[in-house]
Amino acid sequence: MPRRTATMLASTLIFIALLCAGVFITVPYSQMSPGPTVNTLGAAGGEPVLQISGRTTYETSGHLNMTTVRVTGADYNMNLVEAVYGWLAHDNVVVPHDTLYPDGKTEEQSTQENAEEFTQSQESAKVAALRQLNIPVKSRVVVSAVIKGTPSENRLHAGDVIRAVDGTAVKEPGDVGKLVVKHTPGENVVFTIVPAKAAAAAEKAGKEPAGTEKLTLTTVKAAKDGRAIVGIQAGTDHTFPFSIDINLADVGGPSAGLMFALGIVDKLTPADLTGGKFVAGTGTIDDQGKVGPIGGIEMKLVGARNAGARYFLTPRDNCAAAASDIPAGLTLVKVNTIADAAKSLERIRSGDTKGLVGCSAG
Repeated sequence: MPRRTATMLASTLIFIALLCAGVFITVPYSQMSPGPTVNTLGAAGGEPVLQISGRTTYETSGHLNMTTVRVTGADYNMNLVEAVYGWLAHDNVVVPHDTLYPDGKTEEQSTQENAEEFTQSQESAKVAALRQLNIPVKSRVVVSAVIKGTPSENRLHAGDVIRAVDGTAVKEPGDVGKLVVKHTPGENVVFTIVPAKAAAAAEKAGKEPAGTEKLTLTTVKAAKDGRAIVGIQAGTDHTFPFSIDINLADVGGPSAGLMFALGIVDKLTPADLTGGKFVAGTGTIDDQGKVGPIGGIEMKLVGARNAGARYFLTPRDNCAAAASDIPAGLTLVKVNTIADAAKSLERIRSGDTKGLVGCSAG
């Protein structure tokens, strides 16, 4: 056999061997890629994403798209070939597995956590939108979770409204912990509550929960720092003056909050927020309308541009990463609050885009 032919054959066999090894060798990495985008002003699965009843709504046009990221599952074993391809592919990102699933978190646990965050983001989006429109929203402090094996188990329940602790009225979730830790472990603390069932019935009827009960709990020592605790997490619940439903399945996490809020504002405002333009974006949002950063910004930019977006509302803290690789034809708009976003949409609608605040790398 000629030497050249033998060399080529040997090289081919080595390449095949390496390729086979790459297929069977697994690596501790996961992959992120652009996910679908959904117009919050439109429909998904045959149903309007936003349904509002009990209040006058207005026709909308254009797009206010929320964006998503696809990730490989917690149990997916990526091989070396897939990892190399992911590193080379422009529209994908390969990250350490623990980045997406820290502390050995299972896919089921991650899905549950994302579902809870998604539900909370919808609640905050509603509150932020109505406050942006100066529509009053009634808020109350509630038990959001009860920790097993603590004094609160089977005594307090998720959804119970906390009116007072030791006779002192609570206005914010943080007030509860501050009042409890004034005690030393083993002392009694008195909660004034409206039971969850009564609170839910009142909310369904559009009324403020009433009819309080007093409950005495004995504090115990926290394992980490020895302070007095009763074993609950306090949160905030709201009563809205009319019905707002967000219908979107198979989506998790808190990053659609900003776009949901803007969609609600658009439907409740006579003026068309987008003026028919295609705007996408991302960002968490809190009850006060502050926009927070999210993960996977690069993938969301690609997904938005592929869907046809021309402008992308970008959380301030994601701006540097986003500006490092902007898809052609997409303009980044930096936002820090829902008010910033509304002003930016006004400029986009009017065509006065010179005043838009962009993002810069570094």
